[in-house]
Amino acid sequence: MAAPISKQLRGYCKQCQHYFLRTRISTKNYCLGDQRFYVSVPLKRTDISSNFHRVIRKYGLKTGPDFSSFLQIEKTKSVNIKLNQRDEFAATPYLSLDALSGRKRKVFFDVYGCQMNVSDTEIAWAILQGNGFEKAKSVTEADVVLVMTCAIREGAEQKVWNRLEYLTALKKKRVSLKSKPFMKIGILGCMAERLKTKILEREQLVDIVVGPDAYRDLPRLLAITDTGQTAINVLLSLDETYADVRPVSLSRNTKSAFVSIMRGCDNMCSYCIVPFTRGRERSRSITSILDEVKQLSDKGVKEVTLLGQNVNSYRDKSGGQQYSVGQLQLPQPDTSRGFITVYKPKLGGIRFAELLDKVADIDPEMRVRFTSPHPKDFPDEVLSVIQERSNVCKQLHLPAQSGNSCVLDLMRRGYTREAYIDLVHHIRSIIPDVSLSSDFMFGFCGETEEAFNDTLSLLTLVQYNVCYLFAYSMRQKTHAYHKLQDSVQQKVKLQRLNKAVTLFRELAQQVNERQIGTLQLVLVEGDSKRSSAELAGRNDGNTKVIFPKIKLPSTTSDDKISETEIFPGDYVVVEIKSASSQILKGTPIQHTTLQDFYRFKTAIS
Repeated sequence: MAAPISKQLRGYCKQCQHYFLRTRISTKNYCLGDQRFYVSVPLKRTDISSNFHRVIRKYGLKTGPDFSSFLQIEKTKSVNIKLNQRDEFAATPYLSLDALSGRKRKVFFDVYGCQMNVSDTEIAWAILQGNGFEKAKSVTEADVVLVMTCAIREGAEQKVWNRLEYLTALKKKRVSLKSKPFMKIGILGCMAERLKTKILEREQLVDIVVGPDAYRDLPRLLAITDTGQTAINVLLSLDETYADVRPVSLSRNTKSAFVSIMRGCDNMCSYCIVPFTRGRERSRSITSILDEVKQLSDKGVKEVTLLGQNVNSYRDKSGGQQYSVGQLQLPQPDTSRGFITVYKPKLGGIRFAELLDKVADIDPEMRVRFTSPHPKDFPDEVLSVIQERSNVCKQLHLPAQSGNSCVLDLMRRGYTREAYIDLVHHIRSIIPDVSLSSDFMFGFCGETEEAFNDTLSLLTLVQYNVCYLFAYSMRQKTHAYHKLQDSVQQKVKLQRLNKAVTLFRELAQQVNERQIGTLQLVLVEGDSKRSSAELAGRNDGNTKVIFPKIKLPSTTSDDKISETEIFPGDYVVVEIKSASSQILKGTPIQHTTLQDFYRFKTAIS
């Protein structure tokens, strides 16, 4: 934390009648008055240590805040400043408008973790871009490096610590280059909230620490660091959704986009840190979500993914509306059969089924996905919307975590093995061609060999298209940390993980081989990573499809046949020729549209 101002004063500036501050990164003195480095007239030690207030009255500290500054905040709220922030941050009495401006400083984002972190990065970038910051092409040219972090597992955090050591070394090199501004390093996201002051104290690796609900405060926090101080804001909010911030993509010409619809989680699974780093559930208004999706459609985006820590528990209560799809009215909450929650029933509001239906209606040629859901929030209304809307992808993420009922009970998941299997069968009865993915962890507290074998048997029974498999790592603050014992040895965890990975790859190979000979609608993403002579895209089930980069025959308006190239964002019909456990390979047949493909598919089925 920053030292008291009486300990930071170094001298008095005759040029502008302000004080200098001691700084960690320069032998020069930083003037509070016009925010520049000068040679100063030293203050007497006795003035600073024993007669500080008289020094203040004598020389006039004009920039630093005093009690009257905060009393005046209401009068300064009307200042017209381009901040894209809430009113309380729009006018900071102890910082000038110029200090809050980015002044064309270049920002580089280093992103770790889930899709939600990618979305948060786009929100943070929108806020900074609106305040005069520019995007850096590489970390070496950046004036500000912001690391978006993940705290879900220990391995993810260790990657961030290693990255910070590299960035700190880069920052020290920058100090010797007097022609460039000093580099600022910031930690954003879940790890920032979880570790807080530890990040600031550990070898002073960073300048700012910003939690998931404090991105609006980034300009102010960066301005504070200009005086050599560190800054932190990790306060969690009960209502922050960034609904009024339009995210700015970090990738140019992308044809897919993330749309955050809710934040936080109320499930309180015993192993999970998310409720403690992301806070309680709160949903954006349906109007703001539909407006954002409409804007993305107008820009040519061909696929949107609705995001949330518990995305299908979405509940917009801003207008007092009830859940309604068609003629159905459900004032009571509805969950998957056989599933329970740890919290009291929630009533009212627009639910996920209606939101999904309205998003799909905006652009029939734009694919719609969503992640990450909880299995308890798949009532029949949601499944019916997925089946009926051709542009809602028939791909569901059903995180099981374990295949053993006793372990699931310790995890506080709210369902048994039998209830989960019943849900899978029910989903496939409504959506026969659905693709399923899941999460599993191995070595959770008290997991026996028998419980592990139950998880392997669930993998075999369900036949997932995609699985994310991890060894369990205990997180502080969680229920498991306080109430359970991490009894499974790390060696055993890794052995079980490796065995599960081997089994899943064999099963996924069989699942994908069943696609050979089928026609798949592929949304083209761009060149394959392995060869510029091939293109890559994803099918409806979110499996990667690789095919040759060739021109395809098409019919012109005067009924002549010509050849056209394939570009990112095109829908292409691909005949699958081979498969591995992770990808499909095929031959492109023709260009098409999403609706034309499904009309053709319906006609031949």
